[in-house]
Amino acid sequence: MIQQALLSVSNKTGIVEFARALAARGIALLSTGGTAQYLARAGIPVTGIADYTGFPEILDGRIKTLHPKVHGALLARRDSDAHCRTLEEHGIGRIDLLAVNLYPFTQTIAQADCTLENALEQIDIGGPAMLRAAAKNYRDVTVVTDPDDYETLLAEIRANGNAVSSQTRFRLAAKAFAHTAQYDGAITNYLTCLDEAPPHASCCAYPAILNLSFEKVQDLRYGENPHQQAAFYRDLNMPAGALSTYRQWQGKALSYNNLADADAAWECVKTLNACACVIVKHANPCGAALAESPAEAFAKALQTDPAAAFGGIIAFNREMNADAARALASHFVEVLIAPAFSDEARQWLAAKQHLRALEIPLAGVDSQSQAVDLKRVGGGLLVQSFDTCQAQPDEWRVVTKRHPGPQEMDDLRFVWQIAKFVKSNAVVFGARGMTYGIGAGQMSRLDAARIAGGKAQYTGSKETGFAVASDAFFPFRDGLDVVAAAGARCVIQPGGSIRDDEIIAAADEHQIAMVFTGVRHFRH
Repeated sequence: MIQQALLSVSNKTGIVEFARALAARGIALLSTGGTAQYLARAGIPVTGIADYTGFPEILDGRIKTLHPKVHGALLARRDSDAHCRTLEEHGIGRIDLLAVNLYPFTQTIAQADCTLENALEQIDIGGPAMLRAAAKNYRDVTVVTDPDDYETLLAEIRANGNAVSSQTRFRLAAKAFAHTAQYDGAITNYLTCLDEAPPHASCCAYPAILNLSFEKVQDLRYGENPHQQAAFYRDLNMPAGALSTYRQWQGKALSYNNLADADAAWECVKTLNACACVIVKHANPCGAALAESPAEAFAKALQTDPAAAFGGIIAFNREMNADAARALASHFVEVLIAPAFSDEARQWLAAKQHLRALEIPLAGVDSQSQAVDLKRVGGGLLVQSFDTCQAQPDEWRVVTKRHPGPQEMDDLRFVWQIAKFVKSNAVVFGARGMTYGIGAGQMSRLDAARIAGGKAQYTGSKETGFAVASDAFFPFRDGLDVVAAAGARCVIQPGGSIRDDEIIAAADEHQIAMVFTGVRHFRH
């Protein structure tokens, strides 16, 4: 049974209501510094920690709770006669509930003007010590770190005469250890990024010791294949607009492959400024288009490869409306993603009970600038910044005798943006805001060109010419010859091959306008 609680929180969300409810049930309250003042101003009876221990807070508040009357009260086992005698001998009461969350270290170091001294002052000492003590002794002490748990915990306290079940205490203790681990990990990541101590400290790109924190969203039925186990975890520092911020309001549970493909579709469509639709199958776009409306964008994207789009992931960067929902009605779609859904669209989609509908808020591409891209390899982890490089036409260089016209430049910009999200080797054909052929994930760029060109000739047989993007340079002229034969009128590629002169000469032979971007977009 809870008779005394210690409250010491940096994040004061909900603490007044929580404390008032505890006090109303006759639970004595202890508190530290700012939290004690905050509660006292709210008219809640509270005993300051210095009055409880008989020792003042010292060193500008660096030492408040590092005292035997605190840690003895948290660590003593109630089923140990020896522990109980020790508490009595030294006049130590029992603390049955601890509510602590830690100094805002991560928020502090995220500030552009943060200095090492600022960061050091936000390293909590007493807080983690108390949390670990209470969590270690969870059989007798309830520890809470998350304000979101206050109301649920209060409901259990009210229902059980100020007692908390062992299951709840264990769950909250595990959460407390996760809280301190994440906190210590953030400190380690920050400090091991510094090349040397002040006054000459500078920050390198990646820490010497990398600690990552993710929370489990759900267990999945299986992984890529039924014999593999899987779960989905959310980054605790997820950027705005990321897939993990989704809200699913319809359909079956998401699978491992659903989530992987949904991420590919969403990352691509959200970079397009005009109203757009992207269809993904097996992590690659199989169709993409720009249009005046979502319904028209979907119809155009579907034309690229209707067979591949069967059972695909469809993503829009505009609100899903009734017209678009009607356009989807006769198609088998695994997952549908949009930043919003109109009420009429929801009504139309409700008939497709198994369709998974995800709502994800749009955010600027620069929201990923501080995030990292992770890839497991045997016994290790590859870490890099996200490829947030945007098309910069003013930095492109026309290298052929013929220059692209205004429409061709628009087409080149579009296919270049799509190629960035196609697995390498990648070649993309398009025109007038629509893809006509996509060659993805080939070991040979020549094969990627053949696949994309073949699809484009079939899908866009009435087109007079295509814009073509290659995610990396053409190593030989044969790839350029293939896209020319398939109807290319203009080509965009990074350039940088030792045979660039040969490829440029081939483009001139075919009267193709070619642009070098100087930027490569490999995607593995």
